[in-house]
Amino acid sequence: MNGDELEDPGRSQARQALGRSRGGLTTKVHLAVDGRGLPLSIVLTPGNVNDATAFGQVLDGIRTPRLGTGRPRTTPDRVLGDKAYSSRAIRHLLRRRGIAATIPERRDQAANRHRRGALGGRPPAFDKVTYRDRNVVERCFACLKQFRAIATRFDKLGDRYRAGVVLASLILWLRESTG
Repeated sequence: MNGDELEDPGRSQARQALGRSRGGLTTKVHLAVDGRGLPLSIVLTPGNVNDATAFGQVLDGIRTPRLGTGRPRTTPDRVLGDKAYSSRAIRHLLRRRGIAATIPERRDQAANRHRRGALGGRPPAFDKVTYRDRNVVERCFACLKQFRAIATRFDKLGDRYRAGVVLASLILWLRESTG
């Protein structure tokens, strides 16, 4: 008998990036993309996990080589995120790292701030014109979903599925460089 037979099935599903949702077992792919819509960082989580919990991992996974010599760049100039990433912890993390954020405030956060009055503080800065560029992320997901193995997860193991996403991302990078 090996250690796999004694493993808790719930922990095994989480390790394989599988989570229960209305449609069954699902996986979420979290991406950081550049301005051209090419993936820079990929993190997989079970489908029932909140998007904000993977934000730090996605940010830590960014490695962009410099044109000259030196270490790869790990800090983006700006982060564009949807309302799922609107939290005090994420905004604090970005501010501490010196990264500008364009993330809309959720309605419940705005209502809570208004309810508190002067103690609620000011609303976070939000630039609607810059936020329009966030569709690049959605277009990247659409390009990745063109690969059947990514759109329908056939792989049982999370590492193999992530390898498929990385391979599809590599193909997108190669298409960009030749096109």
